Amino acid sequence: MLQRKITQKLQEWKREENKPCLLIKGARQVGKTFIIDHFAKENYKNYIYINFELESNYKRIFDGNLDFKTLRMQLEVAFPDIKIEKGKTLLFLDEIQSCPNARVALKTFALDGTIDVIASGSLLGLYHNEVSSYPVGYERAYELLPLDFEEFLWALSVSNDIISTLRASYENKSPLPPLISQKMQEYFQDFMLVGGMPNVVNEFLKEKSPQKVRIVQKEILESYKNDVIKYAPGATKPKILKTYESIPAQLAKKNKKFMFSDIGSETDAGERKYGSALLWLKDAGIINFCYNLQEPALPLASNRLLNSYKIYMRDTGLLVASLDKDIQKAILTNNYEVNQGGIIENLFAEEIYSRYEDVTFFERRGKLEIDFVVNKDGLSTAIEVKSGNDKRSKSLQSLIDNYKTVKRYQKYELRDNPGIDENGIEHYPLFMVMFI
Repeated sequence: MLQRKITQKLQEWKREENKPCLLIKGARQVGKTFIIDHFAKENYKNYIYINFELESNYKRIFDGNLDFKTLRMQLEVAFPDIKIEKGKTLLFLDEIQSCPNARVALKTFALDGTIDVIASGSLLGLYHNEVSSYPVGYERAYELLPLDFEEFLWALSVSNDIISTLRASYENKSPLPPLISQKMQEYFQDFMLVGGMPNVVNEFLKEKSPQKVRIVQKEILESYKNDVIKYAPGATKPKILKTYESIPAQLAKKNKKFMFSDIGSETDAGERKYGSALLWLKDAGIINFCYNLQEPALPLASNRLLNSYKIYMRDTGLLVASLDKDIQKAILTNNYEVNQGGIIENLFAEEIYSRYEDVTFFERRGKLEIDFVVNKDGLSTAIEVKSGNDKRSKSLQSLIDNYKTVKRYQKYELRDNPGIDENGIEHYPLFMVMFI
């Protein structure tokens, strides 16, 4: 079983008194059902599982009054073999977006406290208007993402001692044993190809076959397209598919800012026509927005330019699988500059999104561009990612000279060990992205 960081959050939630209901969000096939199901079986005496997509008849439980007495009676009738006991019973409401009344009922369950409730959904943002009353204050939302690089290392059975050695090297700018550095570079290369979708990682663990990994990735990409066909409003389906299919090409440009004009050949391609398509893909958990900043200053959220952004895939392995097979071969031969470094950037955007609330960058007039800016320990931190052997830091140096709001400068590149130069720029191997 793959070890995931969210499991610790589930354990902490279970120990709380007067706990809210949990809502686990995330794209399809990121492992929500598997993780919650395993947690329920390991930690509860009594377990009720309802999947509203597969068992639509259970929606009737939530059709009438939503007071706890009525809901409990309905559950006892539907599941006569399961005893409801305070602190010992978990109700898992899977694909809750298909039953809006069940989302409303989370407030009732949280107020009573007899039954612990976890809900999950893949397309929650797409059903926003169907929920009559949100249980504000009575649900706690977590987003489950694909495995990050550290979780990928856990899957490869890399020990916590080795990860601690890597962390100490990152924090102290101290050299690593050569063998560890070499292996981490190999694992990082694997992560670029495989990504973090659980089914893909499990396939990789079986035989380490890039060909079989690609087959599973293609199946997931196809399932995303099927979701568009099944769930998107009729008129927007072709727009969403066109937008989705344009993302790899957008990331292959030198200037990776998202351009509506690059979606297709239409002369009227613009935000008015395709903006809703982007929001659909975001709500479905398929893409991330990375906003340009007016100034690289804290708070970053208030400096975002909402009309200037890049778009990244939530999973880099799926991005690679959407490209030609030659890209896979290039990565296997350590050529990370393919697609103008877009693959490496996507991986860093993915890792940043898993740790920070916002993914942002800073660009001015095409002359100065910083790949990412984050709020790291209360400091505005500029991050540059280099996929090739170019060691120059022209953008970072320009930032140092002209923008005093930035307090820390980091560069991730092809190198074996971390260090810091005379300008105060911190240099790290690409594989140290897990500590970003």
